[in-house]
Amino acid sequence: MSMAVAGLLAGMALGFAGYFGGFGAFLLVAALGAVGFIGGRFLDGDLHAGDVFRPRDREERGDRHDRGDRRR
Repeated sequence: MSMAVAGLLAGMALGFAGYFGGFGAFLLVAALGAVGFIGGRFLDGDLHAGDVFRPRDREERGDRHDRGDRRR
């Protein structure tokens, strides 16, 4: 199945949920769809648990933390 068809089906599911169930159902379907997408990427091997739960290094946060700047 192409990504365009998958996107079409997801959009139709969200549309039906929003129309028949209201905004709460729309949000629930969107959240569960995101969880399913992430789970599918994980099971396919495209996403690893370390990518999600890895602590950030000082270099990734930017050098302003290392210099002690207090700008906001």
